[in-house]
Amino acid sequence: MQKVRLDKWLWSVRIFKTRSKASEACKSGKVATDAKKLKPSYHVSVGDVLNVKKGGFNLTFKVNALISKRVSATLAAPCYDNLTPVEELNKYQDWYIGKANSEIRERGTGRPTKRERRSIETFKEIYFEEE
Repeated sequence: MQKVRLDKWLWSVRIFKTRSKASEACKSGKVATDAKKLKPSYHVSVGDVLNVKKGGFNLTFKVNALISKRVSATLAAPCYDNLTPVEELNKYQDWYIGKANSEIRERGTGRPTKRERRSIETFKEIYFEEE
């Protein structure tokens, strides 16, 4: 039975952008299985269910295949099943609804000065308190 290091597998199936970020997540306790926190050196096997906390989301993956080299997203997709609940996946959309668009400053005016920034913040406090 083949086994692969956890940090290497998380990186190779593109759950984390770099292997060091995958390793850091494991060390900080953000990767677990059955409420047991896993180290980066944990050997993943087929059928394992991993809970990953990433970017404010609680993601759940089931390992279908083991790979140790980073591959394209299309080749990585069959290596795991995403068991994350729909409510968790829609958490960002629920949070984002009703948020204002980014602010626009006229071209060529540069960054606001300290005085302008303070007046903008004061205006926002007054405006958003009334709603």
